[in-house]
Amino acid sequence: MGVEILKMRRLRTPLITTLIVGTSAALCSMNLFSTSFTAFLHDPSAMPWARLLLMTCFYNAMIGPILVSVLASRQTDIEHTGSGWNLAATSGLTPGTLCRAKLAALSLLIVPAVTVQSLGIIMLARFRGLTVALDVGPWATYTTLLICVDLATCAYFLWLATVVENQLIVMSTGLLSGFIGIFTLLVPPEIVRWTPWGYYALITPAARSASTGSQTAVTYIDVPAGWIAGFLILTALIFTVVTHRLNRIER
Repeated sequence: MGVEILKMRRLRTPLITTLIVGTSAALCSMNLFSTSFTAFLHDPSAMPWARLLLMTCFYNAMIGPILVSVLASRQTDIEHTGSGWNLAATSGLTPGTLCRAKLAALSLLIVPAVTVQSLGIIMLARFRGLTVALDVGPWATYTTLLICVDLATCAYFLWLATVVENQLIVMSTGLLSGFIGIFTLLVPPEIVRWTPWGYYALITPAARSASTGSQTAVTYIDVPAGWIAGFLILTALIFTVVTHRLNRIER
C-alpha cells in the first residue's frame, strides 16, 4: 500500500481531493447565507441543524460519486498508461491484489476528507452565527455512513477503471452517477434501496415534513440500518469476488 500512497502524492491526488471536497463544502454551506436561513439561527424549534444537514446530504449525493470516480480513475489510469499491471506482476502483485491495495490507499484520503468536510460545515455555521446546540448524533451518524457509502462506491469505480482502459468512460459514469444520486432523493426509499446510488439518499437522517406557515418544516428520521449494512456487506463480497477474477485477465 505504501507504493500506492507514493503514487497518490505524485498524481497530486490529495490536492484534487481537497479542491473537490472544498467545493462540496461551499455548496453545502450556501444556505447559511440566505435570508430565509438567517431567521433560524437562534430558533431551536426551526431545526436549523437539520435543515443544514438536509442541504449537505443533497449536495453530497451529487459530489460523492464524482469524487470517488475521479480518485479511482486517476489511481488506476497510471497502470494502463505505464504498463503498471505488468510491472506489478513481476514483483508478485496480481491485478486483484493491486486493486484492493488501491482501495485501502484511497480510504486514507476519503475518511479524513469526509470528516473534515462535515467539521468545516459545522464550523462555518458557527461562524455565521448559528447558536443553537449542535445535533451531534445525526451529524456523526451521517458522516460515518457517508464515509462507508463513498468507500463502497469507490470500490465499484475501481473495478470499472481496472477493466476499462478508457478512463473517460469512468469519469462519465461518475458524472452520471452524481445526477442519479440527486434524483434518488426524490424517489421513494422502497425503490432506491435496490440501486447503489440510492444509498446516498437512504443515509440521509433528515427529511421535509408538513409545512408550517410559509416555511417547510424539517425533522430527523431513522435511516434503514439493515438495508445499509446489507449493501455494504454485499459490496465487500462483490469487490472480493471481482478482484479475484481480475487475476485471470491477461494484460
